[in-house]
Amino acid sequence: MKKVFSLPESMKDVWTHYCPGCGHGVIHRLLGEVIDELGIREKTIGVAPVGCAVIAYDYFNIDMTEAAHGRTPAVATGIKRILPERVVFTYQGDGDLAAIGTSEIIHAANRGERITVIFVNNAVYGMTGGQMAPTTMLGQVTATTPGGRDSSAGYPLKVSELLAILPGTVFLCRTAISNPANIRKTKLAIKKAFQVQLENKGFSLVEILSPCPSYWRLSPKEAKEWIEEKMIPNFPLGVIKGNLKDA
Repeated sequence: MKKVFSLPESMKDVWTHYCPGCGHGVIHRLLGEVIDELGIREKTIGVAPVGCAVIAYDYFNIDMTEAAHGRTPAVATGIKRILPERVVFTYQGDGDLAAIGTSEIIHAANRGERITVIFVNNAVYGMTGGQMAPTTMLGQVTATTPGGRDSSAGYPLKVSELLAILPGTVFLCRTAISNPANIRKTKLAIKKAFQVQLENKGFSLVEILSPCPSYWRLSPKEAKEWIEEKMIPNFPLGVIKGNLKDA
């Protein structure tokens, strides 16, 4: 019988703890495939923060470390500067990267740190109970905006566009995992982001629109549709800076 599936060597063979329909498992798989295909498993180090993203160390068969909430880019910067031959990436949610860690991500990007950032945007705080995040959209219902977010709480923060004006950023791309075509594009973007680091060009980030059915109060199927109908119009997909050539 033809083998059509195998676990990437860069991933552990363990049960997932993520909620049904959560996007983290898909993104983990894509990261594992890219690391294997680039042949960098033995020299890759991942940095995970507080939040749903922190459990990433349970799933990757590579060196992993934790960071305080929002400080992931700072920890990654230290590792990369001490071990410049290693491939260093952060794996962050929007509550971590776009709220508590806003200053960290801006300054790491502005310095052009040779790290790769995987930014999982589900427009809500996941681990702590579904509160409003900086990426929560106007009208979106959360635990702390039961009537929907309004402009008195600000507007959804577009991190990729914000970082695009900084000279230290080389590759910035927003993708989604809402359908097979977008999943394939997400993998291409992740591979390109790692290639930027391997070529020592500067800072790269891939923002991935990802479902959170539990705190969106939707079924997994509805959550994928919600990304298409609600998130993508607010967070347009595509390369924000750089290009996907040779990915």
